[in-house]
Amino acid sequence: MKKLSFLIISFVVLGTFSFSMAQSSAKIAGKCMTCHKEKTPGIYKQWNKSAHAENNVTCISCHGANKRETDAFLHEGAYIATLVTPKDCGECHSREAEEVGRSYHATAGEILDSKDAYLAHVGGGEPIAITGCESCHGGKVLIDNNSPNKLSSKTWPNSGIGRINPDGSKGSCNACHTRHSFDKAQARKPEACSKCHLGPDHPQKEVYEESKHGNAYYTHLDEMNINADKWVVGIDYYEAPTCATCHMSATRKQKVTHDVGQRIKWTLRPPISKFKDNANQKRKNMEDVCLACHTERFMGGHFIQFDATVNLYNEKFAKPATTIMKIINKKGLKERKANFANDIDWIYWELWHHEGRRARHGAAMMGPDYAWWHGIYDVIHNFYFEFLPAARKFKDKDVDAFIDKLLKDDPMHQWFAHKTTSELKKSINNGELQKVYKNLFD
Repeated sequence: MKKLSFLIISFVVLGTFSFSMAQSSAKIAGKCMTCHKEKTPGIYKQWNKSAHAENNVTCISCHGANKRETDAFLHEGAYIATLVTPKDCGECHSREAEEVGRSYHATAGEILDSKDAYLAHVGGGEPIAITGCESCHGGKVLIDNNSPNKLSSKTWPNSGIGRINPDGSKGSCNACHTRHSFDKAQARKPEACSKCHLGPDHPQKEVYEESKHGNAYYTHLDEMNINADKWVVGIDYYEAPTCATCHMSATRKQKVTHDVGQRIKWTLRPPISKFKDNANQKRKNMEDVCLACHTERFMGGHFIQFDATVNLYNEKFAKPATTIMKIINKKGLKERKANFANDIDWIYWELWHHEGRRARHGAAMMGPDYAWWHGIYDVIHNFYFEFLPAARKFKDKDVDAFIDKLLKDDPMHQWFAHKTTSELKKSINNGELQKVYKNLFD
């Protein structure tokens, strides 16, 4: 009986405590809304029309903090944190937070240690690394105890997708779900991705707009059922896919995922494209999306053409150029020691990082202008008329021997120095040249 009495008393005490806490939380939330409705009406209105507001998720629900947290500060009688991190969001959205945590998006902040950030820091300077690189990729948010909100002005604001947060979590949910409405319809639209996925080195925005997919989306937006709670391709909408459709949203067989790499076979970012882990399954995941609107024959043909273009880029341009750069670097042939302090560094970089990526992404997303004119066309000119001449300037026997052999013995390169125009046109017409590239389609 004593044990039972203790349990009863405990439940009464805990229940009273919980009720008191709820009253206190509601009071704080009311104070937040009263103040921000006047001082920052835009923020208040964004929240007020959100699903969070409908479900009584208030300011303090997300911004409330333990005073021992490094970014916590006392504000109007309550400890809060300015940053709301994936760890915070994961209190309610645990599956989504876990998926984001293992995604490529979450690691985007690691650009801080890559050549991309290196160039911005040494060639430009810290301000542009912050406002440029880190604004998309995310930077490490630093604590400044002298700042009113505990966050260093050098690192805040920042909503980069791979932001490294003071609580140890990686990522920023509001990179896609813009605060404070956190509208899922917005995240479904390609514009949500286009803050970062555009420009000379990864023009997914422009490629999508050029493609039939993009054309169909922009001319049928009113028919996309974009605000629906359930949004399954081929069932709830069918006029066009968006970025989210292909990479994240639900299909008839797959649930929504916040791991954006689960449907991508290739890694197209590095100098030489390579397969991702579990590549075949990831391709099947993407094929499942395509089959909502396309036949297997149509879909299969696209992926054969896409893979062949990636193989072409790899075998004809990326691998030879990378081998030449390895010889140059191993032998210490460059005049200046630092990366990007020599002309050939820039030429090679733009060959794969800009032109080569444009070609690969154009082929992946059915953007012919980017696959050719902004892609392989530029790769061709760079490789033969900029990169190889720059490599020749070192007058090194190993570099010259590699280039000589490449142009003489490799059927893909013989056209450049050993064939006439009439001979080449004849080889196209009789199908001989096409045989050179046949294995790239396998």
